[in-house]
Amino acid sequence: MVVRLARGAEELERALDLRRRVFADEQGVRPEADRDGRDPEAMQFVALDGGVLVGTCRILIEGRTAKLGRMVVAAGNRRRGIGRAVLEEAERSAHEAGATRVLLNAQLPARDFYARGGYESRGATFVEEGIEHVAMEKRLA
Repeated sequence: MVVRLARGAEELERALDLRRRVFADEQGVRPEADRDGRDPEAMQFVALDGGVLVGTCRILIEGRTAKLGRMVVAAGNRRRGIGRAVLEEAERSAHEAGATRVLLNAQLPARDFYARGGYESRGATFVEEGIEHVAMEKRLA
């Protein structure tokens, strides 16, 4: 498996298609909620297994803060360490870009995944697109 920045429009479209399948098809999120217009300014990460795109996330850099979002792993590939590998590469790249912290909004079922990666919950839970979330933060070394 390889995790890296997406290369070219075709690979980005494959990542966006995976997000659609997970967020819209599996979770019922409105497609327009996922497609917020910020993808062109984001660092887009992909996980490829034998050429098949199996995971993705994006990072938006705002000053010294990285905002991680749109993290998904294809249904048949979960619990194989793909999410962890994508998260680590995104954090490494954010740090290289000058970020000193990463913020994200985790769906509650994913809170423990992020906590194992060093993220701490911030504040009360909230609902986005009918799904409970919690804000989380990690300081980068």
